[in-house]
Amino acid sequence: MTEQDDQTSNPAQNWDMSLRQTSPWRYIAVAPTWFAAGILFLLMSMTFADVVLRSLFGNPIESATELTRLFMAIIVFSSLPIVSWKGANIVVDLMDPLFSRRLAALRDFVIDLACGIFLLWPAKRVWELAERAREYGDVSEYLNLPQHYVGWFISVFTLVTAITFIARAVARVISPTKANF
Repeated sequence: MTEQDDQTSNPAQNWDMSLRQTSPWRYIAVAPTWFAAGILFLLMSMTFADVVLRSLFGNPIESATELTRLFMAIIVFSSLPIVSWKGANIVVDLMDPLFSRRLAALRDFVIDLACGIFLLWPAKRVWELAERAREYGDVSEYLNLPQHYVGWFISVFTLVTAITFIARAVARVISPTKANF
């Protein structure tokens, strides 16, 4: 097996290799992942503190549920673009043996393009709902955090995910031999 065959046989390895390059795009690509990892650490620490305070002192963190919802939204939506680019989404591949290589490439292009186009509507709709929450002055229950910030965050990262899917589809057309995500 040549080095070229070895690099194309494992798409995850190709992605990891491309992330080792030192370019601004690398940092842009991994920044949301590091942000999600930091938020996950905060969530873990808060949950630990909540359990200790609840068990030892009978005094839990009152806003733990609210913060957990906020942190989970941040983790999920900031991870979506890179998961989508890597093609690490959950898939059911029961029908894959029925597709030839050429048909599979067409199917993957159509799926990426459709996912990108379909995600544009939720991004727009969540933005509209966030704007409505801003106009009404909606705030969270315990911390009084404005709700529209979370909506904007979800909307922006849904839009970035849509653009990521469309970019994957375009990459499949421009360079079908190198588009082994």
